[in-house]
Amino acid sequence: MTDKVSIYFDPACPFAWLTSRWLIEAAEVRDLEIEWRVMSLYLLNKDKLDEIPEFYADLLPRTRPAVRLAQAAAERHGNEAVGRLYSALGEYIHRQGMEDAGEYIPRALADAGLPEELKDLAYGEEHDEALQKSHDSAMGLVGQDVGTPVIAVEDEEGKEVGFFGPVISDVVRGERAGRMWDGVLALGTMPEFYELKRTRDREPNVAAS
Repeated sequence: MTDKVSIYFDPACPFAWLTSRWLIEAAEVRDLEIEWRVMSLYLLNKDKLDEIPEFYADLLPRTRPAVRLAQAAAERHGNEAVGRLYSALGEYIHRQGMEDAGEYIPRALADAGLPEELKDLAYGEEHDEALQKSHDSAMGLVGQDVGTPVIAVEDEEGKEVGFFGPVISDVVRGERAGRMWDGVLALGTMPEFYELKRTRDREPNVAAS
């Protein structure tokens, strides 16, 4: 039986990037269907800019073009196109460390096989309502005190449930990725399960992703 999983991501988040690469690995060894959904770090934090570090508050507006572009791709070209675009964006944002959206967005569109004219939608408001709706769907599953990624699956009764994470420092590959999925799915679909956490002792290794 195919497990369906939605991952809500912001292309700017290194942790969401690593989790997404793990899910792709897991899908190679488990019967797993991935739905790519968008959430926004800017929308998540825009009402609490005075409460977060200054460097992060300064960064948030610069995350908007990529996430707007991902939402536009979802609406105009469908789920598979979003997956390709996210992979391409992540290559430039995380693996190559590019910071200028004007530089990496055209390259990512070309790599993903998507029309060049989509780049204009990264800077407009045309898809902001749909982006807000997608973001709200993620937050509705997990609450407001988490970040990205958010993963959504169906529980034992067929009800959609969501959780933040898993947060990983490196991409888990091969059968280990499958075992990790088994554990995440088992815990994530149990109504009794609340939280499993430990102090982070390493930075995300996006360069090796």
